[in-house]
Amino acid sequence: MMHASALSLTSLVALAVATAAADAVKAPAAKLDWHLPKYATLDGDILTVDVPEEAAREGCRAWTDVDLSACDGLPLEATVVAQGERIAAPRNPWNGLKFQFEYKDADSGEPRYPNTESRLGDFPRQTLAVRDANGSRRTSARLCLGLQDTCGKVVFDLSTLSIRAGTPLWPVTNQNHRCVYRAPVADAAIHRGDIAPRRGAMSTGRDMVEDDFRTLREWGATLLRYQMVRRGLSPDAERDLASFDLWLEGRLGHFESVVLPMCRKYGLRVVLDLHFAPGGRESGSETRMFHDAECAARFLDVWRSIAARFLGNADVIYGYDLVNEPVQRRKALPGCDGWTLQRRAAEAIREIDPETPVIVESNLLDHPETYGSMSPLDLANVIYEVHVYNPVDFTHQGVGGPYEPKSYPDARRGWDKDFLRRVLAPVRAFEKRHGAKIYVGEFSAIAWADGADKWLADAISLFDEYGWDWTYHAFREWSGWSVEHEGPDAKHMVPSSDNPRRRALLDGLKGGADSESSFPTAGEKAGQAALVCR
Repeated sequence: MMHASALSLTSLVALAVATAAADAVKAPAAKLDWHLPKYATLDGDILTVDVPEEAAREGCRAWTDVDLSACDGLPLEATVVAQGERIAAPRNPWNGLKFQFEYKDADSGEPRYPNTESRLGDFPRQTLAVRDANGSRRTSARLCLGLQDTCGKVVFDLSTLSIRAGTPLWPVTNQNHRCVYRAPVADAAIHRGDIAPRRGAMSTGRDMVEDDFRTLREWGATLLRYQMVRRGLSPDAERDLASFDLWLEGRLGHFESVVLPMCRKYGLRVVLDLHFAPGGRESGSETRMFHDAECAARFLDVWRSIAARFLGNADVIYGYDLVNEPVQRRKALPGCDGWTLQRRAAEAIREIDPETPVIVESNLLDHPETYGSMSPLDLANVIYEVHVYNPVDFTHQGVGGPYEPKSYPDARRGWDKDFLRRVLAPVRAFEKRHGAKIYVGEFSAIAWADGADKWLADAISLFDEYGWDWTYHAFREWSGWSVEHEGPDAKHMVPSSDNPRRRALLDGLKGGADSESSFPTAGEKAGQAALVCR
């Protein structure tokens, strides 16, 4: 079978539809070589994993290697019927019940662990499902069934095991589209050697004051991503749209009264980032508005309101970041999938404001590899954003739980600048195919990671090589990401006026101060012609 990279996206969709029916893998136990550790038994097609309480730390995962050639470069869907008894809560939420695939992406080398939803206690005979929406390059994987870091009993009926290629969750369209950029972004949209990328940082967590803008400019920044973020809410509170409206008005009021005038004063362009969408997230980080019509409608209303409120500020507003890190792993309501909902919001903005750029993000937390199946919007002045935290085992070590210290670079793991180049390859291909303007909205490595400064330097070097604008995560937010702090872990961070990460960031910001010394006048803007990226 041809690799996904050798097929057009249209061909991939046709292939997915065909393989979904014709190439589903029905895999009874007799046809798979199962490895059965202690506490696992196989009787015909019935696999039983029964872990006693005293062996909870040990757990038990039966495994077999499976051929995934039919799913190479496409979403993977798998189901199996099972029932469970007395499953205890694991120490870490990512452990527990396992119907999980383990593989490394063939392009980037990054590990992937798509798993079914967690279940505790008893559950009756039912279908467990795994959907790996990444569309990764993979021809084989290890399939693990059982319990990890917990106790209880699970019975799997292997005669029901099905593995198949799925269709993309977001539309695959406009594959011959070439992006169009007009004033005020036309000149900077082309990645020319005489125009430096815009460089800067993102900020949230408190109301910004003048010293924040002054400091960013002194560091050499020309770009700020202003996050409108909301944290610490219960699921019910996230669904409260009246409360959402009050919160949003407060953030927009601060943006209007402080952020815009300070950005004008200090020569910064600013991204207005809707970091918290109406309805927030469901379990598993799924974006709720993709499955809730009321939240989706409010999302569109929000952007109509913002476009009208800030009309005429395209000289300072770099772009409207429609939704931060969308996550969609299952079918959405009609017209509400992550791509279509962003398209509808962009069209609503364009009815009011023909100039201010619209910033679109890709699926699964705006992961680089999702750009392999990303579609451009058939609208002018659309910028495409990507977030870079690869490998996450390095960049996020110790964030939210215990960890094994890891370093960068690491020859044994293959972590180096070439690794990052491979991670970014799908974004680079999208950029070239469509003439798209790329913006790295977030990238970082946690403060205590050994070699975080080297990771930052390599990442920035690639962004600059490609001519991509970028904003570092994050400026005066949590100390773990701050280059103005250092420490061995989250509990022992202290202020720092000089450290390797700070030097790496400030070195990266050099040159940014001269990339846009002044904003175009109204006459200059009127004289700028429409431009198709090339």
